[in-house]
Amino acid sequence: MGPVVWNVDPEIIKLFGSIPIRYYGLCILLGVLISYQIVKKVYVQEHIPIEKLEQLSTYLFVGIVIGMRLGHCLFYDFEYYSNHIVEIFVPFRWTNDSWEFTGFQGLASHGGSIGAILAIVFYSFKHKTSIFWILDRIAIVAPITGAFIHLGNFMNSEIYGKPTHGNYGVIFMRDDMIPRHPTQLYEAFAYVLIFFAAWFSYKTTNVRHYKGMLFGFVLIAVFTARFIIEYFKENQVAFEDAMTINMGQWLSIPFIVSGIVLLFLSRLQRETML
Repeated sequence: MGPVVWNVDPEIIKLFGSIPIRYYGLCILLGVLISYQIVKKVYVQEHIPIEKLEQLSTYLFVGIVIGMRLGHCLFYDFEYYSNHIVEIFVPFRWTNDSWEFTGFQGLASHGGSIGAILAIVFYSFKHKTSIFWILDRIAIVAPITGAFIHLGNFMNSEIYGKPTHGNYGVIFMRDDMIPRHPTQLYEAFAYVLIFFAAWFSYKTTNVRHYKGMLFGFVLIAVFTARFIIEYFKENQVAFEDAMTINMGQWLSIPFIVSGIVLLFLSRLQRETML
């Protein structure tokens, strides 16, 4: 059995002849909708008004979108966007003396994670709600959204892996004819497993009663998976070639450390309560 040949057009259709609808956007939308329905079940089960979830969803949407965009522009392509600041915030690029619609080409999941956390912190202070209660519940479904984002990367034939050096892998024909590790699928699969682990823990154990424990677990699991899979992934930008570990791995380390600290503090809290 040889490598899989992948040559799917990232665009589903063009509206009005020029505005593309892409699989990537559809994948993100599906991930958000599925995550929302799961968290809705949590709110119902814990007798929390759904109106509060609807308010939180608005904060999260804004925080994640802004965070993903700024994360890419600051961490991966600062040299370009520092001289094209307007293009950070608009889905257009100035070329040949005119504006060309490009969509927001460049979103970073680490930035989205930071944006989501800041949005929850802001929401919690404004609405006087426990920060860790929300973080623990949102952490359950965060891997689902991440999995769909990476499925979107796969549909775009982007952020793929290094050559497999064998008769296996995926050939992304839109770039070259080399069998490569489908690291987008590796990450998507890992995140689905992490979701099921978090959901199982929430449903069958008393982990929900220890602030920060679920959130800490998900931080460690997601970003450890990301750190490991980065070894199989092609560098996204040229300056990473000179780095011992790439930007994605450097950005994962603070999240892993934060998760370890949260688990330690949660364990202290548990021992204090016993």
